[in-house]
Amino acid sequence: MKANGWKHWLGCALLATTLAACSSGPVRRVSEPAARIQQLTVNADGSWTAQLRIENYSSIPMRFDRVELALQAGGHDAGTLQTAPALDIGPESADVVEVRMTPSAAAKLAAADALAAARALPYLINGTVTATPEEARKSRQFEVEYRSSLNPAPGLPGVLR
Repeated sequence: MKANGWKHWLGCALLATTLAACSSGPVRRVSEPAARIQQLTVNADGSWTAQLRIENYSSIPMRFDRVELALQAGGHDAGTLQTAPALDIGPESADVVEVRMTPSAAAKLAAADALAAARALPYLINGTVTATPEEARKSRQFEVEYRSSLNPAPGLPGVLR
């Protein structure tokens, strides 16, 4: 009878430990977000409209309050992509915001050359993204850097993707 009592006590302890481990709920992880240019449109007035894709890699929703990214296009400083989107993005999701900017003359020429020659335009963005995790009182600033290239979109004049 003592052996059965010991097994019963061990079973209850194991059950209690398992239930205690489950009671804390899912892990709430805040991860560094990412940003990249999804599309760049060269407007008739010489300005650019960038569709900026913001990616939330956290396991909780985040509110993206501010984006400030220096842009280099074709190896030239183009200017700064700045916006205050006040955008809520769910866990492990992404959304797109449009940012209009006036690029430098050298960057304009690099984009025009890439479009005319139907070749890629390399770019680099780096700066900060300010976001607030769900239920947090304080926003956090995240460093972002992304390097890629954009190619002319067939049939869409002035558009690089």
